[in-house]
Amino acid sequence: MLRAVGTAVYLAHLGFPVAAAQMEFSVRDGLYTTINLPDNLGIGASRFLCRGAAGEEGGYRTQQGEILFIIFDELFRGTNVKDAYEATVAVSRAFAGRRNSLFIVSSHIVEAGEALQANDGVGFHYLPTRMNGHVPEYAYTLEQGITDDRHGMIIIRNEGILETLRNGRKKGKAL
Repeated sequence: MLRAVGTAVYLAHLGFPVAAAQMEFSVRDGLYTTINLPDNLGIGASRFLCRGAAGEEGGYRTQQGEILFIIFDELFRGTNVKDAYEATVAVSRAFAGRRNSLFIVSSHIVEAGEALQANDGVGFHYLPTRMNGHVPEYAYTLEQGITDDRHGMIIIRNEGILETLRNGRKKGKAL
């Protein structure tokens, strides 16, 4: 979903049509994203450090008055959950004060969303997962709010991961 939004905004800025029934946007000075931002081994920077640097650059440019569209995908992936939670909340609060730009911050850390609910200028949307028995189904339609989905263990059971770890690979199942 983040790639689709980023691509649509980028193409619209170039004057190209977008794959959407309808789209409204304001022209921006730039677009930043951390989607698929890798480690930079050439300079000895981890993915976490690269994401932090992208956040710093976006923050600096908005402080200088630039009007940006920024997408942070799992802003602090690459560190432990407690550290990622604290950093996500702190940075999201700081960016929420930048009224001249639009930021999308994705996170699987539901508790970060709960901590940010009281902040003015922060909205919440998620892609729901519906269960059809023990099988997850994805509607790919945004809903308002913070998800309470917890499907990790269901997927682990459905895929037989623990059974495979105990008993080895199932016959006929290729990687």
